[in-house]
Amino acid sequence: QVQLVESGGGSVQAGGSLRLSCAASGNPLSAYSVAWFRQAPGREREGVAYSVSVGRASYADSVEGRFAISRDNAKNTLYLQMNSLKPEDTAMYYCAAKALFASWSNPDTYWGQGTQVTVSS
Repeated sequence: QVQLVESGGGSVQAGGSLRLSCAASGNPLSAYSVAWFRQAPGREREGVAYSVSVGRASYADSVEGRFAISRDNAKNTLYLQMNSLKPEDTAMYYCAAKALFASWSNPDTYWGQGTQVTVSS
């Protein structure tokens, strides 16, 4: 099992940057595929950045070129660097971890409690 705790959210003006962190305890994050999801009020949760392993990342079209997912296996921590933030990036952001070949909708997926990001125009 792995426990996930996000931090780093906050309020920022459009065009600004934030870096989210997700500290893991229990099993090492290197054993999992990891990702960042977000959910805005009244909208479904969406995946924004995925990392199967170090150096293998993919992004939602809406954040491609602005967000970067990374992980520090020594610190057992996942990061999301968010640049050029837009008001539509406002949401609760969650980190998640799952077994390599499982689905993100699998009930065994691990989730953090979320950190709020608010971007004002």
